[in-house]
Amino acid sequence: MESIKLHYDVSADDFTRAGAASGDVKRTLKQLGVSPATTRNVAVAMYEGEINMVIHAGGGEIDVEITEDAIRMVLADHGPGIENVELAMKEGYSTAPDNIRCLGFGAGMGLPNIKKYSDEFKLETELGVGTTLYLTVYMK
Repeated sequence: MESIKLHYDVSADDFTRAGAASGDVKRTLKQLGVSPATTRNVAVAMYEGEINMVIHAGGGEIDVEITEDAIRMVLADHGPGIENVELAMKEGYSTAPDNIRCLGFGAGMGLPNIKKYSDEFKLETELGVGTTLYLTVYMK
């Protein structure tokens, strides 16, 4: 299989389009015959990252590369950065405001789920500059 590269722009505070990028990648993986387990892992990890961009980071960009052996995702935003990564990685910890929680988001499972559903997880963040996630899910 030749490498497939996809690019998505994620808008800030646009809950009507939140999940569109991860949904498109999920459809693409299904069309390519990727296993349900791999497709699920990619969809969950990418959706959580995409929602974090919408809620916390003023949007961002997602680049996906699909190869024979893996799906690699780079999710980059220009938001405020993560003040305390160790705390942000704890299940249930959230900085989402009440108006976001009222919409059903902000349960504090985003980063923990991203890590759980990725085979490789790397987070780079700088306060006032933004956060970039490098994720890999291997074909199963």
